[in-house]
Amino acid sequence: MNTNIDLHQLVECIGDAIVVADVHEKIVLWNPAATRIFGYSEQEALGNTLDLIVPERQRQKHNEGYSHSMKTGTTRYGASLLKVPAKHKDGRTLSIAFTVGMLFDASGKANGVVAVIRDESERFAEERALKKRLSDLENPQT
Repeated sequence: MNTNIDLHQLVECIGDAIVVADVHEKIVLWNPAATRIFGYSEQEALGNTLDLIVPERQRQKHNEGYSHSMKTGTTRYGASLLKVPAKHKDGRTLSIAFTVGMLFDASGKANGVVAVIRDESERFAEERALKKRLSDLENPQT
């Protein structure tokens, strides 16, 4: 097996967004897929907080959870696939699915998170339309 994998190239070419934020929620890594999904260029995203993509109504819960994770070095989500709303640069709401991992410094103290994110907006809309159609078929208007 070739172990000479260029990790920068991997991050750049993968189809899912990879977003890394530091202990203060400042974005320190933003790959091209993140630009495609959220509309912000790497230059616009780097140095901003995750509030850039977290909808206002979710921010307090998100910020509390993030702060708790940085203090404890744990996330309650583990390897679970999270499905939440997110905010695009143009203001529209996205439906995203992502996994999150904790990052640690050499002393073992939490110093950030990495999220691997996929835009599920189209699939979510299709699923919602199918559920409505099924409901309409099961409960016809008389």
